[in-house]
Amino acid sequence: MAFIEVRGVTKRYGGIYALNHTSFTVERGEWMAVVGPSGSGKSTLLNILGGLDEPTEGHVLMEGRDLSRLSGPERARFRAEKIGFIFQTYHLVPYLTAVENVMLAQYFHSLADEAEAEDALRCVGLGDRLHHLPSQLSGGEQQRVCIARALINQPALVLADEPTGSLDEVNEAIVMSLFSRMHREGRTVIVVTHDPNIARMAERRIELHHGRLTEVTILAHREEELFDGLLRAVWKAQGASGGASLTTDALPEFNASRATFHLLAAGGWLDLSGGRVALTPKGEQRALNVIRRHRVAERLLYEVFGMDKEILHESAHKIEGILNPQSTDRICTYLNHPRTCPHGDPIPRGACCPN
Repeated sequence: MAFIEVRGVTKRYGGIYALNHTSFTVERGEWMAVVGPSGSGKSTLLNILGGLDEPTEGHVLMEGRDLSRLSGPERARFRAEKIGFIFQTYHLVPYLTAVENVMLAQYFHSLADEAEAEDALRCVGLGDRLHHLPSQLSGGEQQRVCIARALINQPALVLADEPTGSLDEVNEAIVMSLFSRMHREGRTVIVVTHDPNIARMAERRIELHHGRLTEVTILAHREEELFDGLLRAVWKAQGASGGASLTTDALPEFNASRATFHLLAAGGWLDLSGGRVALTPKGEQRALNVIRRHRVAERLLYEVFGMDKEILHESAHKIEGILNPQSTDRICTYLNHPRTCPHGDPIPRGACCPN
């Protein structure tokens, strides 16, 4: 049985369909993105999945329970125990501090525990903002309070509606690293977004148009990740060999991904002539961009969250796909142009860096 089953869900307002006979499933621990133009039914779908609204027709089953068959109080209890909500507009209570906003979610679930709420805020990098009011926090900090509040009751499902829509690149990267952590911890994550870079971080994407499900996609960005990983491997191997080109036999990755190497050569990133492998100028620049954004992401996670060095590589790998050269430069500037990653490896200099 799928974790979530959406069966022919329709939401109609008079003669207007917000959702029109939409059906799909979500597996436990899956990260799904819901995309589509404004007015396509994305937020309506999220509200129905979260039990905040009811379909005109159809059913939503979560762990085999039909949400439409629950009474109002039963649905409220189900939301409190099973679902964490993250909204674009934060919905923080303005006269409560950050820790009190998190404790409010505990109160509606069971018992408020201030120490536990403080720990949740420290986990999202807000240990020094525990007693600040929302008006004293930046947009990115407020969104992180929302995430701490959503996770405090250990929900099985996290629903997020445009969670980075109001954030700059630095805070977007910080927030999406937290989503990667949720996914790594085994939570089911469904994110509504208009941003293709955010959508491509998910394992699967569903696309809505005029309330109809038009496409279900297993994202092809894994190929781009493979491209970047292989170019990084060639760059490191060439560096170890003093900049000389390598024989294909000397590069273990070549035999494992021979067809992909030829795709990279066809795209102008590699030179495979004469049984050797060498980066072209185009390929070298892409490899440097990959190395730079990865190590800048590691530095960001280390400095903002105090993340353990043992998990930095994997965590940075999860978010580096949303960083283009411009956003990487902005994060580098935010971090005061670090010269090394937390492991001591040099960070290639960017256009933003002083000489």
